[in-house]
Amino acid sequence: MTINYNQTAEFARDLKKLLKKFPSLEEDLEIAKQYRIELYHLQNIDSRSIFKIDNAGNDASLQFFKIKKFQCKSLKGRGSKSGIRVIYAFHCGKYRVDFIEIYFKGEKENEVEDRIKKYLKNF
Repeated sequence: MTINYNQTAEFARDLKKLLKKFPSLEEDLEIAKQYRIELYHLQNIDSRSIFKIDNAGNDASLQFFKIKKFQCKSLKGRGSKSGIRVIYAFHCGKYRVDFIEIYFKGEKENEVEDRIKKYLKNF
């Protein structure tokens, strides 16, 4: 079983902006898909790096998560404490992930709830 990955237009803009500061982000995101998201959702292996976002309209078919321990090669020496955060929606029955937001914690403290609400409205 595999997971189908998509990204919102806002996520694509966030990523493009952050790539200027952190050029390894695309590669880092691929690693996170394989060693964080797929292990968590396909094999039920919890690396304690993915956290469910409560009060985000979660139900049996759609849940929202945040990756906190995101390893970024461009932030040498920080390991999984890079400060990069990734917000995504997981469609349980379809095994689909839609990336909603990516940000650097040093520039922004928390995810924008409006993005999740907008995503739900368009879903």
